[in-house]
Order: sequence, then C-alpha cells, then structure tokens
Amino acid sequence: MVMRPGTEQRLLDAAEELFFSQGIAATPIDAVLERAGVSTATLYRGYASKESLVAAALTRRHEDWIATWDRAVAAERDDLGRLLAVFDALDDYRSTPTGSRWCAFLGTAAEYADAPAEVRQVLDLETTTLRQRLLAQAVPVVGPRADALADQLLLIVSGSLAMRLRDPALDTTTARSVAAALIREHTPDGDTPDGDTADGTAPTP
Repeated sequence: MVMRPGTEQRLLDAAEELFFSQGIAATPIDAVLERAGVSTATLYRGYASKESLVAAALTRRHEDWIATWDRAVAAERDDLGRLLAVFDALDDYRSTPTGSRWCAFLGTAAEYADAPAEVRQVLDLETTTLRQRLLAQAVPVVGPRADALADQLLLIVSGSLAMRLRDPALDTTTARSVAAALIREHTPDGDTPDGDTADGTAPTP
C-alpha cells in the first residue's frame, strides 16, 4: 500500500524538524513518528529505514533551496547580480519555516563517518548542483576563470553556512564582500559586466 501524500508530508515535516535541529543520531525514529502522528507500519510503506527517511527529507530540502535560489536569481538584472544572488538566497531561505540556523547538508555529512548510499547520493547531488550553478553563473562574469572562481565561491558559501552554527544571527554580508573581492581578482582591471562594480552596486558617475 502506498503512503498517502498528506501522511508523507507530515512525516517529512517531522523528520526535517527533528533531524536537522536536534541531530539525526540523537533523534530516535519513534520521536519522528510521534511528532508526525504516523505508525511504524505506515512509515515502512514508504521508507525502508531511518536513513531512507533522512535522504527523502534532504531531497525535499534541496528542491526547496533550489527554488529559493531561482527566485533570487530571477530578481537580478545583470550577470554579476545573478552570480551574487546565492547570498540573497541563503538569507531568504533561512527566513522560511523550514530554514534552520545552519546547513542540514553540512550537519548530515558531519554525522556520518561513512554515509549510507542513499544519504551520500543526496549529499553529493547538493554539492555538485551548487558548484555547477555557481560555475554557470560565473562564466558570463569572468569567462575562462569561472572554474576557479566557482570553487572559491563554493568554499565561501560553505563557510558562511558553517559560521551560522557559531552565530545563528549571522547574515551573509561578510561572505558577499569576500566573494565580491574574489570576483574583482578574476576580472581584468576590476571591471565587471553591465557597468556594475564587483560588489553588485552601480558605479558612481
């Protein structure tokens, strides 16, 4: 018997809330079932293990994050703004009901010395997607230097997320400034496309 969509929604909501705020190992599956109002038998109609549920919660979170990032990119008017929009998206995502004080993907990776295959697949997808999107957005801004810049921006994004564990109120202002400085280094003479400066603001006439 297939799990009903409403039941699965409650289960994933509970899993995301508990796993990514209290920790996966520290959260028994019974706690998730109790929060969701779901029986053990119902759980196993859709998920073979706790790890499968973790992977499903991460997958849904990944999709929500990408949708938030897409909206931030769509709101920008030039290539540089679209590249730096990842930082707006990080701040926007944290303000959503499912946003946590730091990254669920980093937290999950830290919990497993050797992540189960279904969990590892989602973690790898998140990392690969983040880098590929940064690379695609960097190409119009810095051209052949986009590959190196994408790696650097990936490190900055990850570092910004990790810093939120130390200070939950931290926003991406500093990370964005560091990213802008790197973009200037990769841009000949500090120029950027569309007549903007590398911090995303219009130049002074």
